[in-house]
Amino acid sequence: MNWEQLLSLKRFGDTEIRHRKNQDETRLGFEVDYDRIIFSDSFRSLQDKTQVVPLSKTDFVHTRLTHSLEVSVVARSLGRIVGEQVLKKHPNLVKQGYKMNDFGAIVATAALAHDIGNPPFGHNGEKAIGEYFKNGNGQKYKDFLNKKEWQDLIDFEGNANGFKILTENKEGIEGGLRLSYATLGAFIKYPKESLPKKPTNEIADKKYGIFQSEIPFFNEVAQELGLKTSGEKGSVAFKRHPLAYLVEAADDICYTIIDFEDGINLGLIEEEFALEYLIKLVKDTINSKKYHQLKYKKDRLSYLRALAIGTLIKEAATVFLKNEATILEGEYPHSLLEKCNYEAQINDIIKLSVEKIYKSREVVEKELAGYTIITKLLEVFIEATNNAHKGSLTNYDKLILSLLPENVQKPKETQYLRLLSMCGYVSSLTDGFALQLYKKLTGN
Repeated sequence: MNWEQLLSLKRFGDTEIRHRKNQDETRLGFEVDYDRIIFSDSFRSLQDKTQVVPLSKTDFVHTRLTHSLEVSVVARSLGRIVGEQVLKKHPNLVKQGYKMNDFGAIVATAALAHDIGNPPFGHNGEKAIGEYFKNGNGQKYKDFLNKKEWQDLIDFEGNANGFKILTENKEGIEGGLRLSYATLGAFIKYPKESLPKKPTNEIADKKYGIFQSEIPFFNEVAQELGLKTSGEKGSVAFKRHPLAYLVEAADDICYTIIDFEDGINLGLIEEEFALEYLIKLVKDTINSKKYHQLKYKKDRLSYLRALAIGTLIKEAATVFLKNEATILEGEYPHSLLEKCNYEAQINDIIKLSVEKIYKSREVVEKELAGYTIITKLLEVFIEATNNAHKGSLTNYDKLILSLLPENVQKPKETQYLRLLSMCGYVSSLTDGFALQLYKKLTGN
């Protein structure tokens, strides 16, 4: 892979090449991508979607929105640090007009959108959708789909749903948000379809990132960017865009450190653990005098958090630059933090977070409620849209369809697309609105 192709400014529908040196510096194409995501409905809905604690009533726990903004900030710093060094190494990019901030803008935008396809109620929202088809009433649709379509549903994936949201054609709107192909490439952490599903040592094979409905456009993006093919012959799978490693690292840094901070603020983890665990990350940069002058717990945590994030940004950038050639060859199988100097400390923090936060009673009880809510919504909306397609609407179905936005009321032409459309709609809901709809449907 080469940086000239990987930094493509091309957008859906372009008939002429966009050259970097011809870009308007006051409104750079990669920055336009950022703006389009910020103003999208799908991004706005993240303000009421779970990051750690579903339906939290506290005022400091992160939502998907605040998490995404923070990941974007970290990603921008990573992109700029890496970009500065890549440009020194590849002076031909400078001749074409590329600048350090281009890397920052691409990675920041992809990071901003990294959770845009996630359902309500956290990662258990994804599992709830998959369970509905794998073990619930949705099993009855299996015989109407091919193996790959079925796998898309039983392994419903927020990353693939995110790519669909960013690129999906709608009536009068082709190409979705029409983001640059460089940004789309950096967004796709798992550039493959759902089958074959085989465990490998490749970090990019951990999940999948493309539904069957988006395969044609995904192939176009991959070819434009010059991504290397991967996997079995006949399957749709590519090596990662190098900047996807930076997006992943920014997310890893934020959820490791900031989820931990949330757990302490919620009282799920004792403050003493913050010093014990975070000090290992910041021991070379902490100003002990300043730390002990901070009177309040939140201020002490904020100070440690800022130092820890700064440390991990430098570390991730160092690992990327050290392995740049291998990454461009598509032969780097790890995440950046997986092989950094602080791997053990990061794993200790994550282990404690899993034990004290993600498996806490408050979180588990609300995730259970999320399963019930999502299952009910899928059941009634899928039934209604299928009856609409068959021309056998009941009065109840008509009432159900009236709850849907206009752009999803019209049933899709195939069973797969109808099912995926309803999964997409349920995924678009906020935690609070999903609960509100559930109450309406159950007469509560």
